[in-house]
Amino acid sequence: MSDLVLSARGLRKSYLSGDRRIDVLCGVDLDVAAGESVSIRGESGSGKSTLLNLIAGLDAPEAGTLTWEGVADTGTVRRASFLGMVFQSYYLIPELDARGNVLMASRILGRPDSAARRRADDLLARVGLAERRHHLPSQLSGGERQRVAVARALMNAPPLLLADEPTGNLDESTGEAVIELLLGLCADTGTALVLVTHNAAHAARTQRALLLHSGVLG
Repeated sequence: MSDLVLSARGLRKSYLSGDRRIDVLCGVDLDVAAGESVSIRGESGSGKSTLLNLIAGLDAPEAGTLTWEGVADTGTVRRASFLGMVFQSYYLIPELDARGNVLMASRILGRPDSAARRRADDLLARVGLAERRHHLPSQLSGGERQRVAVARALMNAPPLLLADEPTGNLDESTGEAVIELLLGLCADTGTALVLVTHNAAHAARTQRALLLHSGVLG
């Protein structure tokens, strides 16, 4: 596979529960090519979110290697430009309007305010929220909040987007719309997508559907 944005080899992670060690990831290998969409399914507690945290550089594996575009640098500033994340619970800042939440992603990179505002407004228009950009999260529906979160994740034009159960708090029809939006935007922008989901129908819409079982991907 050429043009890899992500390559993981032999990732291992375990946790202590009392005096017991629980092996969650037992040597996970994963390659993701530029522009590719990949879904990961698995039972609750199978380690899907743990794996996503390792991929994002938010946690360190006990063993194994991880590279972003061939480079083993998963620091905060590089993370801000390399990947965007969409979570089940949105994690919007309640005091900021939709545009302000999207702009938060650009602050780490120190982008000029005028250019960043144009980019944020363009993304909000693309997710169907041009007329809602000055609304606070409390004034938005769950689906609208998740659309803001998607726009925020794409603010820095990252090569990779990670989505952790992005439809978990949404009803079926709204969830379908969010998945359609994620897949469509990633296809349009050439952004690779790793989608963690319980939904088999959503997983089937990605180019590759993987299952995390007994600590390994297959």
